[in-house]
Amino acid sequence: MPKFTLNGRAVEAAEGQTILDVARDQGFYIPSLCYHPKVGQSGMCRVCAVEVEGARGLVMSCITPVTEGMVVTTESPRLLEVRRTIVDMLLSEGEHDCLACEMCGECELQDAAYRLGIERASMVMDKPSLEVDASHPMLVRNPNRCIHCYRCIKGCNNTVVNEVLDMGYRGIQSLVVADQNVPLAESSCVSCGECVQLCPTGALIGKKSIGTGRVWNLEKVRTTCPYCGVGCQMWLHVDRARNRVVKVTGDEEGAPNQGMLCVKGRFGFDFPASDKRLTMPLIRKNGVHEPVSWEEALDFTAQRLKEIREQYGADTISAISSSRDVNENNYAAMKFMRAVIGTNNIDNCART
Repeated sequence: MPKFTLNGRAVEAAEGQTILDVARDQGFYIPSLCYHPKVGQSGMCRVCAVEVEGARGLVMSCITPVTEGMVVTTESPRLLEVRRTIVDMLLSEGEHDCLACEMCGECELQDAAYRLGIERASMVMDKPSLEVDASHPMLVRNPNRCIHCYRCIKGCNNTVVNEVLDMGYRGIQSLVVADQNVPLAESSCVSCGECVQLCPTGALIGKKSIGTGRVWNLEKVRTTCPYCGVGCQMWLHVDRARNRVVKVTGDEEGAPNQGMLCVKGRFGFDFPASDKRLTMPLIRKNGVHEPVSWEEALDFTAQRLKEIREQYGADTISAISSSRDVNENNYAAMKFMRAVIGTNNIDNCART
């Protein structure tokens, strides 16, 4: 485990750790717009530059492993000036109107600008405004807010391996494209939303969460995705005033998914507030479903199961349990069918 000096402090690092990893573990802020733990080392945005004693120039902290005896400085007038210039150029190059952006308050570019004391872009670039792609039912892609960090591309190609996104064209015309530069709705996108999860700006956002509330007005609640038995961990962003879930993000530190979600887990969050949900049991009476109490519904069900078993035999009854439910409830369903009803006709929806 190499020992080195970080901002005058003696620090010990794990083997293979980068300067950025150790600095963040030690509580030092280093902006980094292209790096994300899930997509690996990048070294493209250059805002994570640090000074290393003996190095010929500035060193990219996100790709530089710690070595024994290294002396590192993460903040100096020179470093701050370099970072301000880079962030200023990124702000000048795109259309970063924070007041109108859904990511205001949780945008990494905005956060870097705030910490560096940049109130507005100082340069004006003559760059044509690109068309916003809102064709997809779940995603909105705004290339004018893209900073070409490659995080969405790496996530799509390497993390979830859908291989939809890539960088097209060259130079100032460079653009993140889907497949052969077709609208997202016409591409091979599977709507997992991993690109939205990784995007550091408002270039990729979930369409269903647009205009539903600012981050500081929403409460985050950690929960388990209800759609299957994998147990993916996620954050519900809840508008308590309306008692509605308005957005879902994957829990980056939660096992087993580490922030990844499928289309159902990430975008199928509006059913709790649906006016079509049943709020009480229904029993068919005279050909019409009528609401009844839980006691009446359970008594009716038990009586009918008993009658059917006595008249036609236990094997005429079958049950399907749910992979959305916890293992204990599925086990109880199995024991009920085999020990109480007396049949092995029990299956799980995960096999269908």
